[in-house]
Amino acid sequence: MGSARLTFCIAADPPARLDKALSRDVPASAALSRTRLARLMAEGCVRVNGARADNPKARVAEGDAIEIDVPEAQESHIGAQEIALEVVYEDDDLIVVNKPAGMVVHPAPGSPEGTLVNALLHHCGDSLSGVGGARRPGIVHRIDKDTTGLLVVAKSDRAHHGLAEQFEKHSVERAYFAVAHGVPEAGDPRLRGVRGVGFEQGGILRITTQLARHKADRQKQQVVFQGGRHAITRARVRERFGTPPVASLLECWLETGRTHQIRVHLAHAGHALIGDPVYGGRRKIAQKAVSDAALEAVRGFGRQALHAAVLGFEHPVSGQMMRFEAPMPPDMEALVTALRQGGACTVS
Repeated sequence: MGSARLTFCIAADPPARLDKALSRDVPASAALSRTRLARLMAEGCVRVNGARADNPKARVAEGDAIEIDVPEAQESHIGAQEIALEVVYEDDDLIVVNKPAGMVVHPAPGSPEGTLVNALLHHCGDSLSGVGGARRPGIVHRIDKDTTGLLVVAKSDRAHHGLAEQFEKHSVERAYFAVAHGVPEAGDPRLRGVRGVGFEQGGILRITTQLARHKADRQKQQVVFQGGRHAITRARVRERFGTPPVASLLECWLETGRTHQIRVHLAHAGHALIGDPVYGGRRKIAQKAVSDAALEAVRGFGRQALHAAVLGFEHPVSGQMMRFEAPMPPDMEALVTALRQGGACTVS
């Protein structure tokens, strides 16, 4: 495997540590993240004034000559597949797609192919400059197989590091549309007794818990209050359906991004998503509250009614603020339309 040699000099007033100086002064065109630079140092690919430099804490001075041998990105072991993608935005560093229902994001046992990564490897081809030394797309967040909506994926190492940092800091804007059983109202006395559930100004539902793997079913998540990972979900009622109201269209925001977070949190609050085969339990819509057509639409909805509608972040290379919106997919739009036409509907 070949490599490319990168040469440059340390600029004025360098940081005290070699790793920080390299991160500051390495040419942006090289698309090397701090993590990638640290790995190259450990592999003996970095020299300062001709001498191997593998200590990230070593001191450097203005004018020191740096040489970095950057191995060519290795081809991914994952196969490329020609699968149609709805590309919302793309440049040299990242791509934003609107994922359909039924598509897994990354290959895993049980889903070795037909995934978003397989599709991106074919779509992006040689435009993938390499993430972590491999020619592959950089997955920084995921949505469930049967959830639709917006995902941003890194095409370069520098974009992967920058996006991952934003997701870690919870600075990325993410909003979802969800169709749920019942209506979470601030005046509902039942919700006052549910631990971790409360309301903020404007009737915004706020759910704050820990989330952990389910003890009996490792494919599921569960709400816990000791251990687990901190999770916060907010939701606002957009529409109420039925007489009396038996379902609602919610707009949900993620402050954190845990596996199945919205699905688990809303089920914990007693408002599981329509169609959710894992957390929906045996919830049914009262027959007299909506029309037969609306009931049939609810019964026939074969996945969790959840769509990642808004995605906003700072471009990790240009610094430009970016925000994308994706309308509800046809199946969710049809469900909402049926519920609107099937009984009384109120809009918040």
